[in-house]
Amino acid sequence: MKRIAIIGAGPTGIYTLFSLLKNKTPFSIDIYEQAEEAGVGMPYSDEDNSRMMLANIASIEIPPLFSTYLDWLRTQSSAHLARYGVEKSSLHDRQFLPRILLGEYYRDQFLQLIGQAKQLGFDVNVQESCQVTDLEATPEGVSVWAKNRAEPAIYDLTVIATGHVWPDDDESTRSYFPSPWSGLMEAKIDACRVGIMGTSLSGLDAAMAVAIQHGDFIEPENQPVEFRLDEGSEALNMVLMSRSGILPEADFYCPLPYEPLSIVTEQAIEKEITAGSDGLLDRVFRLMAEELELADPQWSASIALTALDADSFHDAYFAERHKHDPFSWAQTNLDEVERNKRDKRTVPWRYTILRMHEVVQEIVPHLTDKDRKRFDGGLSRIFIDNYAAIPSQSIRRLLALREAGIISVLALGAEYEMDVQENRTVIVFDGKKVEFDLFIDARGQKPLKTKDLPFPTLRHQLQENGDEIPDVSEDYTLLAPDSVRGRIAFGALPYLMHDQPFVQGLTVCVEIGEAMAKAITQRASRARRRLPFLEE
Repeated sequence: MKRIAIIGAGPTGIYTLFSLLKNKTPFSIDIYEQAEEAGVGMPYSDEDNSRMMLANIASIEIPPLFSTYLDWLRTQSSAHLARYGVEKSSLHDRQFLPRILLGEYYRDQFLQLIGQAKQLGFDVNVQESCQVTDLEATPEGVSVWAKNRAEPAIYDLTVIATGHVWPDDDESTRSYFPSPWSGLMEAKIDACRVGIMGTSLSGLDAAMAVAIQHGDFIEPENQPVEFRLDEGSEALNMVLMSRSGILPEADFYCPLPYEPLSIVTEQAIEKEITAGSDGLLDRVFRLMAEELELADPQWSASIALTALDADSFHDAYFAERHKHDPFSWAQTNLDEVERNKRDKRTVPWRYTILRMHEVVQEIVPHLTDKDRKRFDGGLSRIFIDNYAAIPSQSIRRLLALREAGIISVLALGAEYEMDVQENRTVIVFDGKKVEFDLFIDARGQKPLKTKDLPFPTLRHQLQENGDEIPDVSEDYTLLAPDSVRGRIAFGALPYLMHDQPFVQGLTVCVEIGEAMAKAITQRASRARRRLPFLEE
């Protein structure tokens, strides 16, 4: 049997295993998971999430394994679902539910996968609470060292599916958390002035994690959510902040799976890429404008789309939201979204932008450095705002915190300074200074480079080759140096974000898992993409 190691048993590792089991020839597979339970994944573990944190994906969008998420939920007892505030009678396939519950689904599906693997003749060994400390590619195979083990195991193929990477808990202090997943869930937070950097779902989740230590959300069905502050917690004051001060909009109704685009097709984008990097961004924006004008001429006229370019489109897109108080806009948007869901009405321009983001992403590795910076400052922010729309319930809870007078939003502008001190964090912007007793950095996953790899020998092998970003083939196997070629499949999302800025979500985990599973039987012959390196 060929020997395979899968490092990481979250969604990417699970879907890789799922694809491997389709092979007619059984393999020997060792699965390494540093958490206590394999098959859950950090985004959905009960150690890193509270029950208030909602998964930003519904059953209709989750790639099924043995059953759909909705079908699995219907097999759970009413009492078990009630622990998460979920009513069994009201389950539906577009519902946003607690992340921890989704983690239970993946754990159950993973255990079924292990059982199926053994029935098919695969030799599978799951090693939980087992951290991989180093990797080395050699002519004989890939050596894998695990913590507290003197000798390495040797594999024909090693799959790196380690998922998101956050600062360690020991980097947190009593007054500063470098991410919401760096000890915040276990920390006792006093009622004080709390600063949260980031206004996306991660920032809102951080606010919820603090809020539920000082009160309760009252959530009657079909009525506004209320937050009741505990007696003695009157000093709690939270500030969400970002450069723009814009809040995310609520997730909107649209047909799934996606309907095809008419103009911004894969073929059209490939044609523009083939035509060369010079002017690529502007040519693709014109295609986007044509697609939007075709889909929603009224909205396109309202923002004077024909007069815009790849740079000015950003300001036009956000103009109306900048005119309004962020919480007023959030309420108005929520009301609109809920009406559209009831009526099953799709807003054409929103749906068009949603469908375009993955297709347009293909141009990123081919942009000139100048155009890449333009893209990051303009179109990229529009796409992210669009696809990162959040559950309506998260908006309701945010509005409840606002109504209770304990949360506000601060726009910092492009230039600000952050000084993390021992007992406070100070933000200076626009000639003003604000101070916080507690500070949480909730800006999300940052792209990582070769120097960030936690495997010293592999890191050295790649750096010796001059790769500041891991260079991978179509099946995600590392291409260089020769000693690693085709032996290590690199599916760790943070290292893929340089040329795939929108790499996120469970559908991406499936695509990467399927590609990596093919590497054991057929080697990719060419690079998947060119990897540009831009200094931050």
